Amino acid sequence: MDKKLEKVMNEQLTKEFYSAYLYLSMAAYFESENLAGFSHWMKMQVQEEILHAMKFFDFLNERSSSIVLEAIDKPLAKFSSVKDVFEKTLEHEKKVTASINDLYALAQEVNDQATCVFLQWFINEQVEEEKNPADILGKLRYVSDQPAGILILDKDLATRQQPVLEPGTERAGA
Repeated sequence: MDKKLEKVMNEQLTKEFYSAYLYLSMAAYFESENLAGFSHWMKMQVQEEILHAMKFFDFLNERSSSIVLEAIDKPLAKFSSVKDVFEKTLEHEKKVTASINDLYALAQEVNDQATCVFLQWFINEQVEEEKNPADILGKLRYVSDQPAGILILDKDLATRQQPVLEPGTERAGA
């Protein structure tokens, strides 16, 4: 693998772990607000981000590339409302999308087709990663700051299932 591409792939690995850390901080906020369903949703998001990070880890290993684990930045810890959390979630996912797109462009530039195929899964995944918080924000706009609406949405988000990779996606690019 091209050394510049290997470096940015490692940076993305760290970013995926940061995403997990950020969502864990958001889950802690929801716990402090006694919103167990929102917290559960974020904890499932933490697990999903760890799965994403491990896909990068495994792909780098499969390509006999060096893996460099860097420090994970301290995540945001203060939030003003449920809506604020999901606005920040959507903003963060848009940054992740941009980062994945930049990785893909670099893989194309260095003509690394295996990495392009691998990254295609993430490009598709980011559509869902942006859609989920956008959908929740849409519902939050309907309920505004009405406690009953927040509690109904909290109950709904408590049903989110544990994320798993689809069959056949355990291996890079599958």
